[in-house]
Amino acid sequence: MDEARIAALQRMPIFGGLRPDVLASLVAAAASVAVPKDEFFFREGDKAESMFVLEAGEVAVRKRWDGRDYVLGHLRRGDCFGEMALLDLFPRSASVLAVADCTAIQLSTASLFSLYETDLEQFALVQMNIARELSRRLRAADERRFMARVGAPDPGTEPPFLVI
Repeated sequence: MDEARIAALQRMPIFGGLRPDVLASLVAAAASVAVPKDEFFFREGDKAESMFVLEAGEVAVRKRWDGRDYVLGHLRRGDCFGEMALLDLFPRSASVLAVADCTAIQLSTASLFSLYETDLEQFALVQMNIARELSRRLRAADERRFMARVGAPDPGTEPPFLVI
């Protein structure tokens, strides 16, 4: 099973360029979590100490405002979420709800700190990769915000915000 997990991580931009031994170490330190449909991985405002790589299932990323929940998007197998926890010390900025039964790899900030202590170069590569992914997401969010501001139709496949 670890070989499949390592292969899955190698295909993800956040783990791109990491040596196989480093990925094996991260997988060995990772927890495997199962979250049933209609349960939360975490809620907005929770303490953030890990990120998740979705191995199976689908999740909805949700944000609450003015007493209502809004769906920001959906993530599927191979997607990751919660990676901001590996960079900052802030609480969760959104909730993640399983919309199908899910399994995921949970990587903790402690396992990344261990990488920092043992291989600073590989740690820096992970941090750079996370920053690139967050930058990509920020650019996409900026584009959606701009398109909404000028009244243009959203080019995405789903509305950026769905009220629940």
